[in-house]
Amino acid sequence: MGVGQPFLRRSLSPQLGSEEDEPLVIIVDDDASVRAALSELILSAGFRPVSFASTRELLDADTLDAPGCLILDVRMPGESGLHLQRHLADNGNPKPIIFLTGHGDIPMTVEAMKAGAVDFLTKPVRDQTLLDAVTAGIAMDAERRAEAAISRLNIERLETLTQREREVLYEVARGRLNKQIAFDLGISEVTVKAHRSSVMHKMGAASVGELIRAFETLPAQMRQAGAR
Repeated sequence: MGVGQPFLRRSLSPQLGSEEDEPLVIIVDDDASVRAALSELILSAGFRPVSFASTRELLDADTLDAPGCLILDVRMPGESGLHLQRHLADNGNPKPIIFLTGHGDIPMTVEAMKAGAVDFLTKPVRDQTLLDAVTAGIAMDAERRAEAAISRLNIERLETLTQREREVLYEVARGRLNKQIAFDLGISEVTVKAHRSSVMHKMGAASVGELIRAFETLPAQMRQAGAR
């Protein structure tokens, strides 16, 4: 790892109220000296590091659900960094990952990036390059968490709808007009308007556009369920 210019200590977020909310930079490398150097660099930039000697150590710890990103070596004793990336994806945890290795090759890089890695860096790496990747990873994680929170809220709102209101919501999301919905559902257009108004109120939407955007944040299986 290269020695870069001094860094100003940056604020993680003015909104954060506790250490549990702070982005955590998780370092996984079997070389203790690398872990120490990376931790020092991460601290110097105002981020909170935690390090592990293997992917198994990490999986046994209670840190993966914390906000932040991962810095992973590719080749380590036991499971590799690429294996951990696949494991997290399979378990619905798309944690932003920065690969940092002295043993990278083009096929490995392509595999990691196709699977959603933030970056694939080789040792030695410039401090600024690594910190730029960390900043991008933390921002990516924050965006995903915000989207997930909106989705959870809209799922809760969806659960307050009656079956008929869900049917109307699905038809509106398809772009159907009130008279078309009325014909399809065998109800009057006035009733459709009443249901649509109730749906918009319950879903917290001020316009049809907002209602459709809220619908699109729902998991795919919930959106598809409306078709049945």
